[in-house]
Amino acid sequence: MNDDPPLVIEPPEPATASIIWLHGLGADGHDFEPIVAELGDKVTRNVRYVFPHAPRIPVTINGGMVMRAWYDITDTDLSNRADESGVRASAGILERLIEEELTKGLPSTRILLAGFSQGGAIALHTGLRFHRSLAGILALSTYLPLQEAAGDEFQEANRNIPIFLAHGSQDPVIPLALSEHTRQFLASLDYRLQCHTYPMPHSVCPEEIRDIAIWLERVL
Repeated sequence: MNDDPPLVIEPPEPATASIIWLHGLGADGHDFEPIVAELGDKVTRNVRYVFPHAPRIPVTINGGMVMRAWYDITDTDLSNRADESGVRASAGILERLIEEELTKGLPSTRILLAGFSQGGAIALHTGLRFHRSLAGILALSTYLPLQEAAGDEFQEANRNIPIFLAHGSQDPVIPLALSEHTRQFLASLDYRLQCHTYPMPHSVCPEEIRDIAIWLERVL
């Protein structure tokens, strides 16, 4: 259970779109707060940014240490990286945040999901399964969890959703090969992908932020 309200940055003008942005393992909603000022006026003037905080749970791969995580990581085997119950529980958190934006008067097609690492995994998992059309999915340094169940669960409402995938070529946490596997899987299903690779570790870089801003301007 996560009772911590998300960090919300309201735009200077009335919101006509919303981005719900999920952080990575061990961070919190403040992690990507500084990026808003770097994205430029065109994607901040009328865009509400919602940065939720993951629940605090024991993470097996970190010796059971309690930290903010969207799901437990139980195994070093990348094919068995995410625990299904945790992924689905966090998808429920994200779906409730989407519903909150809908109650504020935004159409679903003006709500975009974003995330880094674990947060990106939840954004991908949830966005492709959501029953109403969304604006897009921004997935940074991440992969698609529970891929074996994806084909039966993906919703037609988001069959044409724009997806931005970005990864570091020097990432020691989530290897580039795992992102490439996700890219190939989604491409095989004819999803609309924009893919970028940057010479960086498990992080973000200025060039990536510029590309994100250009993409957000286009899809919003």
